[in-house]
Amino acid sequence: MKQVLLIDGSPLFYEFLKDKLKVEQVVVDTAKGNLDAYTKIISTLPDLIVIETPDCTDEVLIELLKKKTMDFNAKKIPVILTGPEIDRSLIANFVQYNVVKYFKKPIKFDVFFDSISKLLNANFLLDTTPCVLDIHINGSIIFVEIARGLNREKLFLLKYKLTELLSGDEIKNPKIVLMLTNLSLSFMDITNIELLFDNITAGNLIENQNIKVLSLEPLIKEIIEGHPAYYGIEVTENLNNVVNTLVESKNSFANVNDFVADKILDSSKDLTAGTVDIRFNESSPKDFREEGIVMKVAIVDDDVTIRKLLQSAFNSISAESVLFEKGTSFLQAVVSGQKFDLVILDIFIPDLDGFSILASLQRQNFSSPIIVYSQAVQKEAILQALSLGAKSYIVKPQKPNIILQKAVEVLNGQINR
Repeated sequence: MKQVLLIDGSPLFYEFLKDKLKVEQVVVDTAKGNLDAYTKIISTLPDLIVIETPDCTDEVLIELLKKKTMDFNAKKIPVILTGPEIDRSLIANFVQYNVVKYFKKPIKFDVFFDSISKLLNANFLLDTTPCVLDIHINGSIIFVEIARGLNREKLFLLKYKLTELLSGDEIKNPKIVLMLTNLSLSFMDITNIELLFDNITAGNLIENQNIKVLSLEPLIKEIIEGHPAYYGIEVTENLNNVVNTLVESKNSFANVNDFVADKILDSSKDLTAGTVDIRFNESSPKDFREEGIVMKVAIVDDDVTIRKLLQSAFNSISAESVLFEKGTSFLQAVVSGQKFDLVILDIFIPDLDGFSILASLQRQNFSSPIIVYSQAVQKEAILQALSLGAKSYIVKPQKPNIILQKAVEVLNGQINR
């Protein structure tokens, strides 16, 4: 059975991971602090390590990663880091510790579990039903809107986000308005509807009489009336009924539009904080690809074999490679605003040689490190490349791991030209 070790994770994050991965026959263990974490790493040798950190520059975190890397058996265990948004150059520094993914909070859970499944070489079953789930909160009222469809993964996660919101003492006598007016349902959705209400009522954090459902679907009302556990939940087709039952009389509104504008659209709480992303609007393909990428590498070489070999090498550390056969195409990408953490550049490119590319990048104040990987062995060529801003020069051919090692050195400023 596969094992994941969660280090310094919040209780909510642990429960979420444990419940989700249990279905996939993956055990989740936890550790707190450097000593406990290192002891569990070397004693259990988990298949994957997930570290939740508030500060990626923390010396204790770095020390733990260094100790792990120095252990022969533990150094190859992949690591996923989650933390605040930081500069990509800092993220790239973690490559040397076998950190293969970095997820800024709040984590996009679908991308997160897709990464875990690939790292564990497992086939996780994720519900891909299109679904938009949005939460707003104002005062003691939590507005939950679900549109397009019912996605089991997102409904599952809803329970943990509500627990996170209600675990403190900030919300007194919480109330929920569940808006399902943009859903078309059938009897095939009964199981998912029950899952939705089970997650909302989990832990009895909200009294049933404080849960109001806006829906035009008779099926919703039938399910609620047929379950004793849902007794007291009200289903209505009219938002005015919600105004009358949830809003205090002293806060009267002339009409429903005023209520929506004041209570829903003027949300007072930032829900982007926290561990996992609750604003489940569908991500664009570009966002999906880039989430969690440790670094982005431009490989500029007219030899297709070299390009593919280097791409495969960087893929092994979960780095995204962008391949360029022509120097002009690469420069156009830079001018158009594409960002790269590292560039691997050949000198002998037919349309535009590497020296010209280096000179052009120097004029543009291009700041990302460049490694020249070329067959040119003349001292003059090497000196010219370095004088034009290259951080290192490697003579072809080399094994891919040599290129990766040099990349790590360059990204960490440990240059030995």
